[in-house]
Amino acid sequence: MNTPPDSNETIYIHVTNSQALEERIDAAVSSLQEKAIGTGTRGILLIRDGPGKYTAALSDQVPFGITRELMR
Repeated sequence: MNTPPDSNETIYIHVTNSQALEERIDAAVSSLQEKAIGTGTRGILLIRDGPGKYTAALSDQVPFGITRELMR
């Protein structure tokens, strides 16, 4: 699964502690949910790229209304 190239629909998260991680992921998912509702065709893909590094994005490979997590 790949994230879409549109930077308006991709959020990169870099954190150093678990509290910040939860807050940033929640904010990213909420923001993407608002955008997803506008199209009604894509879900959210959350990718763990490494320690403290995540990518959250709208993806046409995830059904609308679903948030899928992927660890690399």
